[in-house]
Amino acid sequence: MEDQIILIDKPAGISSFGVVAKVRGKLKAELGHKIKVGHTGTLDPFATGLLILLTGKMTKKSNEFLKLDKVYEATLKLGYTSTTGDPEGEIQQYSSEGVLRSAAARVIAPAARGDGPAGRGPERNIVESILYSFNGEISQQVPRFSAVKINGERAYKLARKGKDFETPTRKVTIYSIEILDYNYPELKIKVHCSSGTYIRTLAEDIGKKLGTGAYLTALRRISVGNYSVKDTIMLQ
Repeated sequence: MEDQIILIDKPAGISSFGVVAKVRGKLKAELGHKIKVGHTGTLDPFATGLLILLTGKMTKKSNEFLKLDKVYEATLKLGYTSTTGDPEGEIQQYSSEGVLRSAAARVIAPAARGDGPAGRGPERNIVESILYSFNGEISQQVPRFSAVKINGERAYKLARKGKDFETPTRKVTIYSIEILDYNYPELKIKVHCSSGTYIRTLAEDIGKKLGTGAYLTALRRISVGNYSVKDTIMLQ
């Protein structure tokens, strides 16, 4: 298993670094000596799916894998927000008070808040229209709870300390985004995107456009470039 690519189906509840440590320990036990192991792009602890690990000399090629496009399946909960954009943050019911929304959001806001027939939330055709608006190159604000460095310190560390700071914006590309299932307030989507895309941010931006708010309740990475979760091994 030296100088190899290892495809892992990461379970929820463990960090990417935790997966690396487990695999490194297992390989050391099998080979009888230490071996270098690294990942090629993190998945948050709550997320599951394809995690590509490299061993030995292959670790030098990690940047090649970082640049590959990715496909995710994401589950959003509409009507609520999270301080981290995912289940690990403080969850609050969405309030549009004092929020400047887009013209599209203002038009559909009554339905989005659940004020429509039977409180069903936005109609599916409205959700599809909003999702379609994200196709192509878009600008994303890097999440406050992310590993990006602000003046030499990780953003998530500053956020946990309650520091006031601004994160940069980045250009990313959404190649396609489609509904897999929709039963308000739960929306499941499939996203094919460029490297560097924050799905948490995408979920929040979708919620803002809908006028409902949204955060990720589940995230699964299906593929990275030509590498698929179907070809993975389970973490032992």
